[in-house]
Order: sequence, then C-alpha cells, then structure tokens
Amino acid sequence: MSRRALLQAGSALGAWPLLANAQSAAWPGKPVHLVVPFPPGGTTDFVTRLIGTELAKTLGQPVVIDNKPGAGTVIGVDFVAKSTPDGGNFVTVANSFCANQTLVKKLPYDTTKDLRPVALMGMSEHVLATHPSSGLKTLADLRAAAKAKPGTLSYASFGNGTSAHLSGELLKQQMGIDLVHVPYKGQGPALTDLLGGQVTLMFGNWPEFRSHVQAGKLVALGMATRQRSTYAPNIPTLAEQGVPVESNSWNGLLAPAATPDAVVQRMNAEVNRALASPAVTAAFEKGGIASLSGTPAQFAEFIQSEIAKYAEVIRKGNITLEA
Repeated sequence: MSRRALLQAGSALGAWPLLANAQSAAWPGKPVHLVVPFPPGGTTDFVTRLIGTELAKTLGQPVVIDNKPGAGTVIGVDFVAKSTPDGGNFVTVANSFCANQTLVKKLPYDTTKDLRPVALMGMSEHVLATHPSSGLKTLADLRAAAKAKPGTLSYASFGNGTSAHLSGELLKQQMGIDLVHVPYKGQGPALTDLLGGQVTLMFGNWPEFRSHVQAGKLVALGMATRQRSTYAPNIPTLAEQGVPVESNSWNGLLAPAATPDAVVQRMNAEVNRALASPAVTAAFEKGGIASLSGTPAQFAEFIQSEIAKYAEVIRKGNITLEA
C-alpha cells in the first residue's frame, strides 16, 4: 500500500475526548505492558518506546516495553492474545501480523477474533540495499547477476512473514529471478549481516539504513515507493527501473479481544495524543517516519486490506510456514 493510502487510512487526528465512565477513569491501576514481538533495535521497537514514554506521562502509570521476538512475531502476539483482557497488555504489530493470517498454517491465535485494533502509530518507507562487495548498483545489475548464477544471491528479512520477506518474494515474482530467503529475528541482526556482506540484499526501513547508505557502507538499489521519497529524493524508485514493488513497515497497537471498549478508546486517544506531541513529532521527522493515527475502526479496515494484499503474494509464491 502506498504512503498516501496509509496516511489516508490513518486520517486526521480526530477529537477523541477521554471517556468519562468509571471503567476508563479507573484504568490503568497498574503498569501497562507494551509487548514488541521483535528484538530491540528495529523501527517497531523504537516507535513503541517513543510512544510509551509519552503514554507514561498521561496514563499516570509506568509503561513497560517487553521484547518477545520469535516465530515471525507469533510468540509475542500470542502472548498478548492469551493474556488477561484488563488493559495490562498490548502488542505492537507490524505487516507480519497480517501476512501470518495466510502464511502460517496453524496460528495459535485467531487473527481477527482474539485481538482487537487499538491504534495505528507509524510507517517507514523501505529501501532495497546491497553490500558494496556485490558490485550491484541497479536492478538491471541484479537481474543480470541472478540470471548468470541462479540461486546464489540471497536476501535477508526481519523474519518469516515480515514485510521484508514478502517484498523480496514479490521482487522475485516481478523480475523472474531466483533469490534465497534468509530470515532473521528482527531487522537489527539482519542489518548486521548485510553490513558484513553475509547476505546480498535486503528491504529495510529507511531510518535505519540512511546513515549506512550515506556513508557508503551500503548501496541503495532503489526506494520501494510509488514516487521518489521526500526523505531520499536522490534515490530512484524501483518502479522507475521497471519493477513497481512498493514496500514499507507500519506498526500499530492491538489488545486482547475482550479488552473493554472504554479502555481501547482511552488508549487510542492517548496514542493519538502522543503522536501529536512535540517529542514524537520531532523524532519521527528526524528519523523519516510518517505519523499515522485515527480510530480503532479505521485500523481494523486497514488490517483487512493488508491481509488481502499479502495473501495474493503468498499464494502466488506458494509460501507456507508452520507456527
């Protein structure tokens, strides 16, 4: 989905007044845990910690960030899906949450029944990058190298079912080339190996890749955006090179399905308030992260559109995984 569509999906910071009923007024009466199903160091972790700092100020309780990576985010998501629905636990999900609906044969939770959307938070555009030692500078170079030595080039991802994985699969499909997928438990370790030349390619979040591209430690083959990015206007898009792959990493907050409406609405209001705060606005602008917002209902609609989008790529590539 394009950056414009994402921003429309999380349209205007609405006027979400704090609910005055007793249930929302009493919550939270204890620390709030935000589970991140990735290891520390990635964009989702960064955004969650940034928002969490602001939430602690307005909720009046400590906000604890719990990293529970593994199984393509299934471990962390399942933990929250099965937790007590009292507003004590939320999980920050990304694209993989929607992809896993089709990708994983037997999920331990029901994507649409065991969790409920709370709020969208941020979105980072992707860049397709390679290590300088690969000698690749354009998609034409990539096509030639892949055709010359099929199955020898690899691409890293944040894990099975993540946006980086499925964008790599879509790239393969559109270019008609063979690439070997190498999944990692998050962007941090994947980026480390890309910087070391252990893998050939990777779709990654521009905020974390920018300094490495600017320093010449990585070569940007193209931005996975519909139009040239305002954050990287000098880098051509993949579409300009004849391969219209669009890719990004978004993140949003979910709660156990039975979490009271009042708690969900209060948390949504506080997340939107945090997104509009000077500290978050400045950090997002500096990091090249687009701010998303909106209602739980808008987030629910967005999730359904993402499930459908990834289902097409997964089925075409005949990709399946066990949980």
